[in-house]
Amino acid sequence: MPKLSLKKLISNQRNLERVLDNLKDGIIAHDLKRRIFYFNREAEKITGYSRNEVIGKDCHKAFGEPFCGGRCSFLNDKPILTDRAEYSMNIMTKGGESRHVEMTAVMMKDDNNQDFGMLACFRDVTDLLTLKIRAGESTGFSNIIGRDSKMLMLFRQIKDVAEYDYPVHISGETGTGKELVALAIHNESQRGGAPFVPINCGALPEGLIESELFGHVKGSFSGAIRDKKGRFELADGGSIFLDEIAELPKILQVKLLRFLQDGIIEKVGGEKTISVNVRVISATNKDLKKEVRKTRFREDLFYRLNVIPIHIPPLRERKTDIPILVDFFLDQAENEGQKKKKFSDEALSVMMDYSWQGNVRELQNAVLFSTVKCHGSIIKPDDLPMELKASKNSIQKRGPSGKLDIDAVNKALIKAGGNKAKAARLLGVGRATLYRFFKDYPEMIENN
Repeated sequence: MPKLSLKKLISNQRNLERVLDNLKDGIIAHDLKRRIFYFNREAEKITGYSRNEVIGKDCHKAFGEPFCGGRCSFLNDKPILTDRAEYSMNIMTKGGESRHVEMTAVMMKDDNNQDFGMLACFRDVTDLLTLKIRAGESTGFSNIIGRDSKMLMLFRQIKDVAEYDYPVHISGETGTGKELVALAIHNESQRGGAPFVPINCGALPEGLIESELFGHVKGSFSGAIRDKKGRFELADGGSIFLDEIAELPKILQVKLLRFLQDGIIEKVGGEKTISVNVRVISATNKDLKKEVRKTRFREDLFYRLNVIPIHIPPLRERKTDIPILVDFFLDQAENEGQKKKKFSDEALSVMMDYSWQGNVRELQNAVLFSTVKCHGSIIKPDDLPMELKASKNSIQKRGPSGKLDIDAVNKALIKAGGNKAKAARLLGVGRATLYRFFKDYPEMIENN
């Protein structure tokens, strides 16, 4: 189309609105005071709000809360203006339904290059994301790597709990990625973009943890030379992640309970209560119910924290994710300057057979160790950490894994179309383990 015709097209308001109304993206525009002056048809469809309900209104009041949640550049009196921002987030529709959208926000400028408003373009990807998770097509979700059915269930849980502002308690062994899950819940919620403040309750001396959590006033104790904000104040508007919550001293359990009940905190040495808006996400590698029975943890606090429980499976229960995680850590090492390397089938088989008591963190350390130990481009069993090599020798002495049986192996081979490497991945064992099984049952190779 000639430039003159295009200019004529967009200079006509009706034509321009017709173009914008036929886009597959929602469009919302507001001025520097957050007053909405444009809202297209797709925006109506995605949000459930009509133009008449939002045009001319403050963006925050029109939707009952900031449309972009914690990522909004106009949260305060002095907006944080950027020329362009891209992010994904969850929004709440008029009907109370959560939708996952990909957002692009750009600053609009007048003829004098002065800012005069914000244009936001957003696309609903909820159904696409859900289909990818259900089909196992995605290798991860919100920076968490995994494709195993247990991890797909975890991803769905994260999506579901992110819609609500209730406390979440995450349980799982050391190294399973509890902080990653907590961060994913925060990022997928309306608080995404607001502060995410983690604290390890077991890593601080008992005398300091109260000040770290709730802050202190000047002169409240020796060394308190100024007022200090605690983690709860720093997390205002966002989420706080209390890791190793079982290690929290009893006296602080009472203060945490008070916050969960009333939303207020009190600084060390302070006389005033402070109201803060924070979502609490806690985690532990211990069984909190046992801690309650042993009177080491308050029962009333347990029920306040455990409103929405989430359990992260250990790596040994999702071994089919090991090759994906290995590739991810190898890519990370390459991006940090390491030469490109890959694991041999034999080395990967040893890793698939290992029990991984330290879970994903131990796997990451093993990959990094192996990349340093290996002087070539192919990582072999001898390049693996000592404990993995010892485990390999132990497995060879024991013989085939007791987990395998003829029926399970036969089903896996049929599903894998006879591909033994793929069948081993489906069974969650290394190829070496499967081959040792075939030595005891040679007739299975003949039948398949």
